[in-house]
Amino acid sequence: MSGRLAGIARHARPRGPIERVDHARVSRAAGIAGDFRGALAAQKSGARRQVSLLEAECWAAAMAELHRDEPWWIRRANLLVHGLRLPRAAGTRIRIGAACLLEVTMECDPCSRMEEVVPGLMAALTPDWRGGFLARVLEDGDCAVGDEVRIEE
Repeated sequence: MSGRLAGIARHARPRGPIERVDHARVSRAAGIAGDFRGALAAQKSGARRQVSLLEAECWAAAMAELHRDEPWWIRRANLLVHGLRLPRAAGTRIRIGAACLLEVTMECDPCSRMEEVVPGLMAALTPDWRGGFLARVLEDGDCAVGDEVRIEE
């Protein structure tokens, strides 16, 4: 079972503008190249927040609940996965493309910033890991929109 990488986004500083890209380098040293959070996490032991992932279907469900049609990147996640339901469990390993390997560390709980973006969004993202997944990088690699995304056992 596999899905596709439907989007890549990054931001160079906290609360900074989101930049969407078609491809990115993902590494243990920096997370998504050009994203401040991955490099910051790598400096700390554990690196639990290097990369954030969001399921396209969960975003669509939250938007339907709010009767809105907002772009996924306002969630401020790094990677948008389409067509694959990720296991709701820390330790899940996710392969993106041929080289990049991530390990889910925890649920990405929506924060009050989501309320600033769209009223009601924080609550709409709360159930069933709709807010996404946080991961650390296990194997460096490049990823691109359209790459296969799969669960590794």
